[in-house]
Amino acid sequence: MTKPSEIKLLGTPASPFANRVQFVLNLKSIEYEFIHENLASKSELLLTSNPVYTKVPVLFHGNKTPIPESLIIIEYLDEIEPDVHRILPMDPSHRAENRFWANYIDTKFFPLYEELRMTPNKEGKEAIKKQIIEQSQLLEDTFVKFSNGKLYFGGDDVGYLDVVLGCFLAWTKFVEKHNDMKVFDEVRTPKLVEWVKRIWSHEAFKINVPSNETLISFYMMLQIYKPPRAA
Repeated sequence: MTKPSEIKLLGTPASPFANRVQFVLNLKSIEYEFIHENLASKSELLLTSNPVYTKVPVLFHGNKTPIPESLIIIEYLDEIEPDVHRILPMDPSHRAENRFWANYIDTKFFPLYEELRMTPNKEGKEAIKKQIIEQSQLLEDTFVKFSNGKLYFGGDDVGYLDVVLGCFLAWTKFVEKHNDMKVFDEVRTPKLVEWVKRIWSHEAFKINVPSNETLISFYMMLQIYKPPRAA
C-alpha cells in the first residue's frame, strides 16, 4: 500500500486533467497532498518537474521522478495499487481499446470546447457546436458498446473511460450554459444522460468538482492570456 504523504499532486482546481487524477486517487483511497499551481505565473516546481510541456497535473511519489500527463499518471497509480479499484481492464485487447477512445476524447472531443471559445463569429461557433453534437453521439455508441447494458463504461463500476470522460463534466455544463446548447440530451444520447447523473453523484468524483466560480475565474484568465482569435 502507498504510505500517507508519499503522494503529492501539482494542479489547479479548474483543470479537468488534475480532476481526473484526483478521481482515481479517491477511487483507490490513496491519501495525497494537493499543491495549487498558478498557471498565470507558473512556478519553478512546475517548470522543473514538467519542463517539456509545463502543464498540470504532475504527480510526485516520494523521491521518484515526477510524473506528468494525466493518462500516464492514472496508469501509474493502477500499477502501484492494482488491488484497489482496478481502473484499466486486465485483458490486453480491452486495454488497447480503452486507450484508443481515451486518446479520442482528449484529442478530438474536448479540444472542441476550447475551439468554441477561440472562434469569434456566430457562424463559426455554430459549426463547432455541430461537431460537438456529432461526436457526443459517437460517444453514446461507444458507451453502449463498452457498458454492455451495465452502469458504466467499465461495466458494473467506474473504469478507465468513465474517469477520462467524467473529468470533463463540469466544463461540459459550463459550455452548455454559456453557449445555449446541450452536449448530451435524452433524445440523442439517453444512455450518457443517465451515466452523467451517476458520475455526478459518485462520492469519489463529486468531492473535487470545481465550483462554477472556479471555472469562471479560470475562463477569464484564459480570455486574458489566450484571447479568442480576431474576427
